[in-house]
Amino acid sequence: QVQLVESGGGLVQAGGSLRLSCAASGLTLSRYAMGWFRQAPGKEREFVAASGSGGGTYNADSVKGRFAIFRDNTKNTVYLQMNSLQPEDTAVYYCAASRALRTTQNYDYWGQGTQVTVSS
Repeated sequence: QVQLVESGGGLVQAGGSLRLSCAASGLTLSRYAMGWFRQAPGKEREFVAASGSGGGTYNADSVKGRFAIFRDNTKNTVYLQMNSLQPEDTAVYYCAASRALRTTQNYDYWGQGTQVTVSS
């Protein structure tokens, strides 16, 4: 049974940083592409960043230069380092796993999400 468990969310002031973690079980992380998505109140879920099993990464334009996705395959964990956070980054953040690297939402497995709130 595949499980993805996010952690590291919380309340932070604008300009601050957070690091989200997504611990995977039931799959071998090195064989999967991993993505981060977010859903703000009243909005649709959107792509944030993705990391391919081969090492490539993609970021949404809205987070380029501020967010970085990276993984530790030995720990079966993927991370999202978020810097220079802004109130518009407030959302529930989800990690997801897919056999193929993609920026769309048709991932195979999803975590339950972690709340990130950025105060102004």
